[in-house]
Amino acid sequence: MKIQKQPTLADSICDLRARKIKKTFFTQINTLIDWDTISILINNDYLKGKSATGKPSYDGTLLFKMCLLQSWYGLSDYEVEDRINDSLSFSYFCGMTIEQVAPDHSTLSRFRTALTKTQTFEKLFTSINKQLDAHNIIVKTGLIIDASVIDTPLRPKGKTNFKVTEDRCADQVEVHKEYPDSVDKEGTWLKKRGKYHFGFKKHHVTDNEGLVLGVLTTTASKNEIANLEEVLETVNVALPKDIPLKADKGYQSKKNVAILKKRNLKNHILKKAVKNKPLTKWETRFNKLIGKTRFKVERTFGGIKLWFKGGIARYRGMKKMHTQNLMEAMCYNLYRSPGIFASNCKN
Repeated sequence: MKIQKQPTLADSICDLRARKIKKTFFTQINTLIDWDTISILINNDYLKGKSATGKPSYDGTLLFKMCLLQSWYGLSDYEVEDRINDSLSFSYFCGMTIEQVAPDHSTLSRFRTALTKTQTFEKLFTSINKQLDAHNIIVKTGLIIDASVIDTPLRPKGKTNFKVTEDRCADQVEVHKEYPDSVDKEGTWLKKRGKYHFGFKKHHVTDNEGLVLGVLTTTASKNEIANLEEVLETVNVALPKDIPLKADKGYQSKKNVAILKKRNLKNHILKKAVKNKPLTKWETRFNKLIGKTRFKVERTFGGIKLWFKGGIARYRGMKKMHTQNLMEAMCYNLYRSPGIFASNCKN
């Protein structure tokens, strides 16, 4: 029989430090966010959470906090249930007492599905951003826009005859009748930098610090250059006039210039060289200057992928993928908020 190794003093100290850090962060979030407002939004739409007597079986805010923990730590429905039952800091964040048991994974799945159908996650994202804006955490001196591909593991296997859209080329209509049920038929193919992707694409509008102000979800083959206006419509905080919008050179077009003018946004899209007309020295300096801020949207995509194990589709279908993208955006904004708030207090 193998003897189980006992934890050392160093192991205990590291575990204690980790729990202390988590508890501090959770306390900051609970202090920063008005959960009563969140609860009202959820309870207006979450009808499946009510028992035969009309009383809620589980508190909607508890289930939403479980979704936040799930996104922050890259957990499945089963894993987040186990972690809440096992972790004092997790149960403390959810407002549970030590004798309470977390809702099971099936309850969490039904909650997420119900709120996806009612588009409640959009309302929650807007509410949280408005609260962060009230705390002066969102920096409304400019916007940055970009898109990122989300691969799904539910992709066709083996050799398949499919249409592939080159990145930033005109969209193609794809037929999925030949795909088996194991494939997410709402996903599409995209060829980007010589690599094939199958799945979806998330479009972010961020502030100048990379906090997400708007999220649009499309198929992977969707040309993000052609839907600038649709992405800007997702911004959920009031913006001052004449702030700049930064984007890479692919967004530079007459149509997009007109859209920015109509919306009273300054055109800070990177300049693009054309045939027989290279960039001038001024345009080169302009691109370098804009690039010092524009990269922050890439940092947002990278942070979500690194911190929350994002960038891969967890669910099937466009609507559920949009829910995933909204949750990751909320989690990213909340994750960075305590640091930004503390920095603002020092200044």
